[in-house]
Amino acid sequence: MSTEQTKKEQLHEAFYTQTPEEVMRTLGTSQEGLSEEEAKKRLATYGANELDEGKKTTMLQKLFAQFKDLMIIVLIAAAAISAMVPNAEGHREWVDAIIILAVVVINAIMGVIQENKAEQAIEALKEMSTPNAHVLRGGHSVTINSHELVPGDVVLLEAGDVVPADVRLFEVSTLKIEEAALTGESVPVEKHLAVLVDTEVGIGDRVNMAFSNSNVTYGRGKGIVVHTGMNTEVGKIANMLANADETETPLKRNLNQLGKFLTYAILAIAVVMFFVGTMLNGQGWVEMLLTSISLAVAAIPEGLPAIVTIILALGTQVMAKRNSMIRKLPAVETLGATDIIASDKTGTLTLNQMTVEKLYVDYQQYDIKENIPADTMAVKVMNFANDSRFGKEGNLIGDPTETALIQFGLDLGFDVREAVKVEPRVADLPFDSDRKLMSTVHQLADGRYLVAVKGAPDVLLNRVTEILNNEQVSPMTEEAKATILAANKNMAQQALRVLGTAYKYIDVLPSELTSEELENGLIFAGLVGMIDPERPEAAGAVKVAKEAGIRPIMITGDHRDTAEAIAGRLGIIKPGDDAAVLTGAELNQMSEEEFASKITQYSVYARVSPEHKVRIVKAWQQAGKVVAMTGDGVNDAPSLKQADIGIGMGITGTEVSKGASDMVLADDNFATIVVAVEEGRKVFSNIQKAIQYLMAANLGEVLTLFIATLLAWDTLLPIHLLWINLVTDTFPAIALGMEPAEGNLMARKPRGKSSNFFSGGVMSSIIYQGILEAAAVLFVYWSAIQWPAHTELNMIGLSAAELYNLQHADALTMAFATLGLMQLFHAFNVKSVHQSLFTVGFFRNKAFNWAIVLSFVLMMGIIIIPGLNDIFKVTHLDWYQWGIVVGASFAIIPVVECVKFVQRRMGKV
Repeated sequence: MSTEQTKKEQLHEAFYTQTPEEVMRTLGTSQEGLSEEEAKKRLATYGANELDEGKKTTMLQKLFAQFKDLMIIVLIAAAAISAMVPNAEGHREWVDAIIILAVVVINAIMGVIQENKAEQAIEALKEMSTPNAHVLRGGHSVTINSHELVPGDVVLLEAGDVVPADVRLFEVSTLKIEEAALTGESVPVEKHLAVLVDTEVGIGDRVNMAFSNSNVTYGRGKGIVVHTGMNTEVGKIANMLANADETETPLKRNLNQLGKFLTYAILAIAVVMFFVGTMLNGQGWVEMLLTSISLAVAAIPEGLPAIVTIILALGTQVMAKRNSMIRKLPAVETLGATDIIASDKTGTLTLNQMTVEKLYVDYQQYDIKENIPADTMAVKVMNFANDSRFGKEGNLIGDPTETALIQFGLDLGFDVREAVKVEPRVADLPFDSDRKLMSTVHQLADGRYLVAVKGAPDVLLNRVTEILNNEQVSPMTEEAKATILAANKNMAQQALRVLGTAYKYIDVLPSELTSEELENGLIFAGLVGMIDPERPEAAGAVKVAKEAGIRPIMITGDHRDTAEAIAGRLGIIKPGDDAAVLTGAELNQMSEEEFASKITQYSVYARVSPEHKVRIVKAWQQAGKVVAMTGDGVNDAPSLKQADIGIGMGITGTEVSKGASDMVLADDNFATIVVAVEEGRKVFSNIQKAIQYLMAANLGEVLTLFIATLLAWDTLLPIHLLWINLVTDTFPAIALGMEPAEGNLMARKPRGKSSNFFSGGVMSSIIYQGILEAAAVLFVYWSAIQWPAHTELNMIGLSAAELYNLQHADALTMAFATLGLMQLFHAFNVKSVHQSLFTVGFFRNKAFNWAIVLSFVLMMGIIIIPGLNDIFKVTHLDWYQWGIVVGASFAIIPVVECVKFVQRRMGKV
């Protein structure tokens, strides 16, 4: 068979449905392995056993990609207009252009940095690969670099090895492989050679296969390499990562919507203003073109992208202190929009640590929290019939099930290390998947031997003739056996992994140790039930999430019963709600349309593959939900990348899952996600406040200029608008991003994908508050012209033109001061969209208070300080004029408070 044909077979064959002999014929190999010559040929055909790096974009390409955003394009256009088109006085606004471009470049650089971080996921996958592999080449055992493995190679596996490729096993000896990173199942999988019939069986049930990057925890085995590189299960995950669609975050979507809105609105206003000025007022088209352009530039909140970035960065600092490490800035805000938290079970909702939970002895079932004596025979047996060992630092090493039994003994005060010094182990019968038992023999002080046996309860009971009850041994009856089996069933229904324990004493050690000799005529000691328990704080976090309108769902590779039991205990589903559970096999039978129509029925997905996880996340997204996906294994990486926000585990998580995540939990605590959601909601709320503040201010400026132009009033100069935007926009808007969370934040329902920055009454607030600002400024300007403060100057011989110029200069200054001060006063209104300022507090936010003081000083300084007022073309005002300015500016606070009060009373909030 040619290597090209073999390569095609490798892509399509379900090798777990074939016998080892059929696999060998398909791949042209034997139990002796390949010859060195054939291995070299196949290496040239298949390529190295490593993951592809994929197509990489250059730094320049990444940088250019940052400028595709509509808001950024609008800002660049504004900068170009400011720099190229002279204003009415013939000057170009270079300062304005430089500020805008600086903001754009900073945002682009930050975007590139974040994108580079995101590309580390596949690199982490590559680093996971084991460096060496033990193989048979021409019948001889050799150690080679795992990159040189090819389909058809025979690999030797033993405890401690990392599986170097996907392998069809043909020889096993009590082989167990831990596959949690791929399947999410916390218990190592016991491997068998039986041929599987179902071609759709999930990864976790392919018990005659060993998968690349999984860990051998027990026993030995041999197998034929059937998949290498990108064709392995890990390779498929890497391919899914490389080809996953980048999910548009709610923040990016909202900013794009805002950019479009501003573009169309500004263009419309500028066009209308141009035609009204030229057609109705008879002004020159060049003058009106410049005025319209000035208006458009003034209307753009050029500092908004930077302010949003700063608010997000401040949010990341707060979240870092609360154990949430943000890798991508938009993730902070996305958390606040979360509708669904799709959580992996193992290591996220559970401890990823097998733990004894129940003990059945003397016809009674005990919880681990109850007082269980350490000298109980069942405890002794489960510790003796055990291959776990202690590391140099006292840590337990071995199969998780067996280490859990040792730890249980230690917790009760039974130290197996001391016990075996007195009653040493002299022989054993290793666990065998056929008989499902393990036995050890211990020398006793009186010369007899203790045989300790543990294994599957149903098998063990067939070998038992007596039972221990309250330290008394009596014959095993059918009634007693039925009682024990009922207890076993009760534990199993609680998703516990149940083992039986038994023992007997013998006078002479048999010359030949056999199961028939050692494992018959036993005395039943008890049952022990184990589980990977839920995290103590997880149930509380699930409850809080539900109260916040967020739906937690569990996605796991574990068995249906285990997943259902844990989900019931956590409150994700009602205990025993089997209809809320869907398995990967059942999902395979559903079309996309059927699954989409039933998506809301399921809260638990069991025995699923990485492809299923991505499909589930996509289905919820297509239902209009914002999905957060948590996980720690390699198998979670594609779904973490697909989700609106991927949440990796910092302690137990693989580098692959962390690299694919938007956020990493430093404490692996599910409850931390709820804390992060609250911070995300606060960040969105604060961005809304900043946008409301900026847009109301800019609308006030636009309406002021627009109406003044229609009335042929010269109210504000371009330099005035630039200074107000620079001073009163930036500092208060950033400080609003530091506002404390409002009290009812987690009582609100998720805002969902359909919401935007203008939702929740923000748009109507912007409109009426912008109108208020414009009306106040125009009123102050008009009143200063109508009732000038310098009428006495008529007595010293000033001409009418000179008097008008002086009056106009004062009116211009008063309009400028009113607009600036009113925006600062209005910042207090925006501390909450609907709540009263007296409720949220005037001075709770120290940063905000200092921002207002700084902006006020800068604003007043150019009016009061001699020399600066000449540069900005403003005059000194007397106390009467300042009274009008301050009164008109402050008026926006009580007016907005009255509107909020009416809205609350009418139930519109």
